[in-house]
Amino acid sequence: MKTDIVEYESLLNNLTNSIKETSYIDNNLFNEYNVKRGLRNENHSGVLVGLTNIGDVEGYEKQSDGTIVPIDGYLYYRGIKVKDLVKGFQEDNRHGFEETIYLLLSGKLPTKDELKQFSEMLTDQYHLNSKLKMSIMEFRGQDIMNILARSVMVMYAHDCNAEDTSGKNLVKQSINLIAKFPTIISYAYHSMQHYYFDKTLSIRYPKSKLSMAENFLYMLKGEGNYSALDAQVLDLALVLHAEHGGGNNSTFTIRVTSSSGTDTYSAITAAIGSLKGPLHGGANLRVKEMHDHLKEVIKDWCNEKEIANYLLRMLKKEAYNKTGKMYGIGHAIYTKSDPRAVLLKNMARELATEKNRMDEFDFLDRVERMGIKTFMEYKGNKVGKLVCANIDFYSGFVYEMIGLPIEIYTPLFAMARIAGWCAHRIEELNFAKKRIIRPAYKNVNNKKDFISIENRE
Repeated sequence: MKTDIVEYESLLNNLTNSIKETSYIDNNLFNEYNVKRGLRNENHSGVLVGLTNIGDVEGYEKQSDGTIVPIDGYLYYRGIKVKDLVKGFQEDNRHGFEETIYLLLSGKLPTKDELKQFSEMLTDQYHLNSKLKMSIMEFRGQDIMNILARSVMVMYAHDCNAEDTSGKNLVKQSINLIAKFPTIISYAYHSMQHYYFDKTLSIRYPKSKLSMAENFLYMLKGEGNYSALDAQVLDLALVLHAEHGGGNNSTFTIRVTSSSGTDTYSAITAAIGSLKGPLHGGANLRVKEMHDHLKEVIKDWCNEKEIANYLLRMLKKEAYNKTGKMYGIGHAIYTKSDPRAVLLKNMARELATEKNRMDEFDFLDRVERMGIKTFMEYKGNKVGKLVCANIDFYSGFVYEMIGLPIEIYTPLFAMARIAGWCAHRIEELNFAKKRIIRPAYKNVNNKKDFISIENRE
């Protein structure tokens, strides 16, 4: 049976050119019909499409006349400031991701006994059955996000109540998925390294005494190959990435798919596909690539003028990839500061001290300050708001210092955000007004008469 379609090259070219021609839409029509492109308003705020009790993001205040006033950014989980949540578990010298999962799912902070029992329940679900394990080993692909998505659908096949959307079953499925993501990701990475790069296939079973962050590092790197601070910083990163309101692309995806009544595994797989996109979950990779480039082309890392001059050339599309973008600077909602970036930067400083990489940290600090200053001087009036460094600015540097391979940067995002995804799915199915999410599109094509096949050109 033929599977190669190279012989149809001419037909493929015709189809491609036809699609380009028939897909064109005049940009002026978007203004004429008041289309909210990207579900964004003219002032860059999001179009209000739903209500939630789970997460909230504050980055500005809107005055009665519509004026946007920049403020320090705040992120809330179930009404609690994330910075207070982080302060609480860090002062107790413990990891906080498990507590964060409990908070997002249940809506309240756990007691000591509840947290202990919940953590044990998560631990019991870490292990993969042999069929799921083998499906990971058998999959051939160099993108772990695709392996993760496939593994979720394999889990569907082994769930006897996969289509059950009752409240208790949704919680059960959520906990099972959340617990298994670290194991799936670590196994997928080692499988990929083995089959594509001839590395030793290392499959380490999770340990019941370790937190989720510690277990992930253990399964990925092995015992003795990570420090206590590595695990603490990774735990913080998981907490900060766990939820970001209902408006981010992947969370909105899970709300949309869940509103149709589909099963949990299909909805999670759709969210994974959304997060995989370079404009969403892959953003920290773009930041790391930019940082690596800047380290090479900036001769004097301490020279702020040299840094600013090169960043200006980037904004003018004269340098680097000539897109005019500075990755890691700016956010759709945050203006004066991204609270996640502030918290992660503080831990990045500690980690850089431990790893003897303070020269790089200081360089990135200068790039951050000069990047914001240069951006505001060059584009400030055009964008109409302040910009700040977002969490992606330091996350790649943090992961690199921990010794995490770039292939798991975006899967790590999924490992954290699935907590928020599950919380939003449960809310959509059980508490939101039950109506399938179905926005409108205006058709701007001209009406045409049908032409019989003999008369077509």
